[in-house]
Amino acid sequence: MRSAKLPDIQAVQSHLNRVQLRRKAVIWWISTCFLPVIFFTTAHFKAGSWQRDWIEDFGALLIFIAILGRAWCTLYIGGKKTVALVTSGPYSVSRNPLYFFSFVAVAGLGLQTGSISMAAFMTLAAYLVFLPVVLREEAGLSTAHGAHYEAYRNSVPRFLPRPSLWRDEDVVTVSPGMLRRTIVDGMVFVLLAFLVRVLLRLLPDLPQVTLY
Repeated sequence: MRSAKLPDIQAVQSHLNRVQLRRKAVIWWISTCFLPVIFFTTAHFKAGSWQRDWIEDFGALLIFIAILGRAWCTLYIGGKKTVALVTSGPYSVSRNPLYFFSFVAVAGLGLQTGSISMAAFMTLAAYLVFLPVVLREEAGLSTAHGAHYEAYRNSVPRFLPRPSLWRDEDVVTVSPGMLRRTIVDGMVFVLLAFLVRVLLRLLPDLPQVTLY
């Protein structure tokens, strides 16, 4: 029975790998399209004001938290997303904690513009981009793990963590390569945050829409 199920799991893993590659391509495309937008928008709070500094610094903190959070999730997932259903640690309070921390990072990136509404818009855009990917992943995990996954899906939120569900393992198996890739991927947000801050200080005199 176990050997009969293995091909299904391998097929699901192959499908999810393709989905993830498309997801990364879409993220880079959206990021590239987003950068020119900042030339035509400006934050209500001017550069150098304490409000603007607070918003930008809080955004940087969110990016830092997101990078740590994604690395923390990777310690548990360890490349086992379809081989074994991971339901402990961060995965005990959210079915998709990696995506949750990605939303946190996007919000932090948006706050680098000094605009709360821009951060909200970018987070919503990220949600709309990631949701179809998550739905495909859920279908694949349901195929691979059957009733076990359905019970997990019915009891744990898709994104927003529910701390009361927390449970942990005594020992976790870590994939150093996956952890390294996750940290490197997270540094992309740091690079984009740097680019946003630099571009905002080099803005030409263009007609701009003020955002709060």
